[in-house]
Amino acid sequence: MPEAARPAAGRPGETLREPPLLDIRDLSFSYPSDSGQRAALRHVSLALFPGQRLGLYGPNGSGKTTLFRCITGLETAGTGEIRLHGTPVRTEKDFRVLRRAVGYVLQNADDQLFFPTVLEDVAFGPLNLGLDAEQARARATETLTGLGLADYGRRLAHRLSGGEKTLVALATVLAMRPEALLLDEPTTGLDADARQRIIDVLRGLPTARIVISHDWDFLERVTDEIWGMDKGRLHTGVPLRAHTHRHAHPLGEVPHAHPPVGDTASSRRLS
Repeated sequence: MPEAARPAAGRPGETLREPPLLDIRDLSFSYPSDSGQRAALRHVSLALFPGQRLGLYGPNGSGKTTLFRCITGLETAGTGEIRLHGTPVRTEKDFRVLRRAVGYVLQNADDQLFFPTVLEDVAFGPLNLGLDAEQARARATETLTGLGLADYGRRLAHRLSGGEKTLVALATVLAMRPEALLLDEPTTGLDADARQRIIDVLRGLPTARIVISHDWDFLERVTDEIWGMDKGRLHTGVPLRAHTHRHAHPLGEVPHAHPPVGDTASSRRLS
């Protein structure tokens, strides 16, 4: 496969030739069902580059979370290949390396918080990286401060609000200094204030990311392009552009490009 090219956000047609941080090639996965096998991913390929901010949008059951689980080794793909900085990821040892470089924020923050206090939860990852207790506490404190949670260290995790738990779950991942983030529905169940706080935090992070959400407005604000998933297939998107006009969507909510205004020839071809 030739070296992938990334569209430069906001500059149509321009590409950057650089190695992808994460390279997914022809990934397929099926779950067992009463009738045999149910395909959850169908030949999915994508490349995530340093600094790239990608959104994934699609209905429930379209394969979005399954894709994240395969990327991080929580599920084993039936076919295809995952590469980290060009190196194939195949064994559990390889996936442990990948999980240090690519942080996964789960949809349910409670699944990511295990300890009584916030500081213990955030320090757990750095301890696993080999930092001693003092270094891990310092890393956790620094991460919480960076997220506006400086006073949260001694708070009990199970007493936090939904938005606070999401931020702490993000802190547990960021404390490991990942090169990329996978975020699965980070605003689910949050009120408007908590949602805005998550938006502000993500907009301030330079980290490459793939964000799953049913909230289109949220994705527009925290990513540079949005791709769609439907029935296990990935539909590549285009850089976001604000626009107002009346038009039909024959493919429903799958992200799509529009011809330039006044391009009647293109309009006829698309009709």
